[in-house]
Amino acid sequence: MVSTARFIDTPRSRNETLASLMRRFGFCEERGSGIDKVIAQVESFQLPAPLFEVPGEFTRTMLFAHKDLKDLSRADRIRACYLHACLCYVTHRKMTNATLRERFGIADHNATEASRLLKEAVDDRKIVISGSSAGRRHRTYLPFGAGPDVEGVFQSI
Repeated sequence: MVSTARFIDTPRSRNETLASLMRRFGFCEERGSGIDKVIAQVESFQLPAPLFEVPGEFTRTMLFAHKDLKDLSRADRIRACYLHACLCYVTHRKMTNATLRERFGIADHNATEASRLLKEAVDDRKIVISGSSAGRRHRTYLPFGAGPDVEGVFQSI
């Protein structure tokens, strides 16, 4: 089974029998980009990040109604930062303070709020700083397991 942390970058069906039937009926594609599309839509409406769980022998996905950033738990904020980093990575974009501000609807003059969110996610080891030589203003971020230090762990689509 695919780890929930790798849903966005693993183009593989979790139920191949059902996926095959749905492909034959024309209900779905074969590229495995469904989770990517869900994350992109969640971000475009500035909703809390979905929660993927495997409580037993099945997978559960929870989507949430809108909450203001100040009302999100620390775990919700970190999960949103991580999934944003994943989405940026698989779409060949750089995650930055600016992209995170856009994701959460944070005004440009509140860039320090986005910096705090990035620090939380880095401290929790869900994202990593890409290229440690970049100054704070020009930093980019990757999801954990991505980049030149961990070859082949996080494959781009």
